[in-house]
Amino acid sequence: MTLLLHLADFNERRWADGFAAALPGRKVVTRADSYDPDEVEYIFIWKPKPDAFEGLTKLKAILSLGAGVDALLRNPSRPVDVPIARFMDEDLTQRMSDYVVSQVTMHQRLMTRFKRDQAKRQWRQLYPAPAWDATVGIMGLGALGLDAIRHLKVFGYKLRGWSRSAKQIEGVEVFTGTEQLEAFLSGTDILVNLLPLTAETQGILNYETFSKLKRGGIDNEGPVVINAARGGHQKEADIVRALNDGTLKAASLDVFEVEPLPQDSPLWEMDNVYITPHIAAASSERTGVAYFSKVIRDHEAGLPLPNVIDFKRGY
Repeated sequence: MTLLLHLADFNERRWADGFAAALPGRKVVTRADSYDPDEVEYIFIWKPKPDAFEGLTKLKAILSLGAGVDALLRNPSRPVDVPIARFMDEDLTQRMSDYVVSQVTMHQRLMTRFKRDQAKRQWRQLYPAPAWDATVGIMGLGALGLDAIRHLKVFGYKLRGWSRSAKQIEGVEVFTGTEQLEAFLSGTDILVNLLPLTAETQGILNYETFSKLKRGGIDNEGPVVINAARGGHQKEADIVRALNDGTLKAASLDVFEVEPLPQDSPLWEMDNVYITPHIAAASSERTGVAYFSKVIRDHEAGLPLPNVIDFKRGY
């Protein structure tokens, strides 16, 4: 058995060394190594090149380093009959919740207002409202969305959620489908996007969506958007427009339509935008190697792959 690593933005050799130690008796190679494509049974992948799967005729499984698989599904060389298992463990989930909680609390505490006062050396004692006065709306109620809700409950925020399929979550007002999206938005002060990227959710963070968010929310400051899912969910020109005309008060963005974010993007210079370079739920080598080494061993032993993508749903 050969495991091939195809990891953009990561140190493939270091990951390969980790897998080699965890999977004795198996061959672990990177794109830089010499290997026989006919021997590759598993590929561990992130941000695939267009030809990533060419020649891999014996693949048994595609292992995605990330929780999102939209780039894999669009890949022109991907064998359509090979299952995709995505990374989803406690470490990755906790990191996403860390990001969501940090951004929600920052906006609820009016940090844009205080940052502007600091730039002006202005001492203005405005006291933010408590967490229970703010309504946080989570778009996407999969494992990441549910864990973010679990953490936010501790702070006392009013919580609502929106997803494609109906769900019941204790202490959360849940909305379902496109017919209930406007109702969901109309009561939301802080909008958090954790949706999978599909044809239906492409560009969902647009000016029309922002204009339907709750007006006069947190301390009459206006609504906020937080996107930690995919850059394809947002229309950045609409975000800039909404931030400039007051439709949005602020935005926290971890993902972008083009990555790295181009130097000429107006988002860089906006003081009500908080930019992070796609690190909200970065996967660690230690947990990633441990997780997928077990996946491979279990699959070789005849057990099913975990977290397999439903190709019809796109996630």
